[in-house]
Amino acid sequence: MSDLMEKPGHTFEFLEETFRETPLFEDKTWKLSPHAWPITQKELEEIKILGQACLDFHKALETLYVRSSDGKKLLRNRDLFAPWVADYLDRGKPHHLIKHGRCKVSRGQLPAVIRPDLLITDDGFAISEIDSVPGGIGLTAFLNRLYSSVNDTIIGSDDLMLECFYNALAAKTPDRHAPLIAIVVSDEAATYRPEMQWVSEELQRTGKRVFTVQPDEVYPLGETLHISIDGNPEKVDIIYRFFELFDLPNLKTIPYVFEALEGEAVELTPPMRAFQEEKLSLGLFHHGMLTDFWRENIPKRSFKALSKAIPKSWVMDHTPLPPTAVLDGPLVGGRPIREWTDLSKASQRERNLIIKISGYHETAWGARSVTLGSDSSKEVWTEGIQQAVDMSENHLHVLQEYRKPKRLIHPVYADSETVFPMQGRNRLCPYFFVNGDKAELAGILATFCPADKKIIHGMRDAAMLPCQLVD
Repeated sequence: MSDLMEKPGHTFEFLEETFRETPLFEDKTWKLSPHAWPITQKELEEIKILGQACLDFHKALETLYVRSSDGKKLLRNRDLFAPWVADYLDRGKPHHLIKHGRCKVSRGQLPAVIRPDLLITDDGFAISEIDSVPGGIGLTAFLNRLYSSVNDTIIGSDDLMLECFYNALAAKTPDRHAPLIAIVVSDEAATYRPEMQWVSEELQRTGKRVFTVQPDEVYPLGETLHISIDGNPEKVDIIYRFFELFDLPNLKTIPYVFEALEGEAVELTPPMRAFQEEKLSLGLFHHGMLTDFWRENIPKRSFKALSKAIPKSWVMDHTPLPPTAVLDGPLVGGRPIREWTDLSKASQRERNLIIKISGYHETAWGARSVTLGSDSSKEVWTEGIQQAVDMSENHLHVLQEYRKPKRLIHPVYADSETVFPMQGRNRLCPYFFVNGDKAELAGILATFCPADKKIIHGMRDAAMLPCQLVD
């Protein structure tokens, strides 16, 4: 930290003017810093291992879901069946979306971009979520380029984010020269439209046919999908989906997209497979009945990394138990619980837990559905538990151990002339692009929040930074 305070970096005026000229988020501002976030070589290697582990996890999750939904056994040499897994992952989804996620053309389809959200704790990295529809791709690419002008150790320099993003999409149609890629951003995700517009414009400068459009700008002609370019219809080869699946009913042209996908007339990523976007999958990783499945289907190094990084998690399924049974969950007063509502009796120390909705809901992204027990009043905590129970028939929630991010210090501008050592907590968002069986790291976005913020996310008081490699 002291070394960073002494090194030259970007001025406040330069940064402020740059972001004013190129706004990357709609109506969003954040604190500015002259320097990128420092990452050691050891931390970088750990992050790369976790990225590959997340890809391996996605592959195993598909196997788990498909075998569960098909009624097949999960293990090679033992009869283990788990139809309840598919029930959890399908709960609350419309039939046509479930059917599409299971259909033949969807099999084997994985997200092209994977972003684990990593909290920096005293015990290393903790994965709070594995996002397959991540925001921040354009922002991180822009920050990498911006800070590379004064720092030659930025992770993802030389426009690696843009290159890897394009290559991950173009690989969907390897036999087609110069495919036309449509980045489709819904109104619900309008905050992120400026950064994706920037991405497409920068790729166009290099001769790539990439365009950011709204859903209604994609239309059918015969069996294929098109967008208008300079007034002329052009066939779309690949769609990059930047909208949540719960938003599908609001997209008028989405039936044509489903038809084109199932007729293999277009490629789309991330795939519209709802089970890949459920936070409860982290609870499945820790489920005692599934431990042998994960060990059998995830490479040893990746399994070890995930076991350490994924906090203990449980699916809050409100199901009556027989008199002799207890829940697999946290202890309250040193005793097992029989109902999730028993958690309302937990002490402040025992409430070091987070409740959040699993997915397929308008509150499932950002921090909008999060209740942190240790930072809430007993009334708010009880309300969060009751909401999870009441919604469980259609929308499951996840209960997760809270691993508190440690206090860190980084130089941040207090005003146009003053840099001060801000105390805060950090979340790292590494962006991995899928290349065959490998997850390639192309950039890391750091979100550095004030120390009094327990839940880390993009906010006015946070600094949004690229990462640099340090000795």
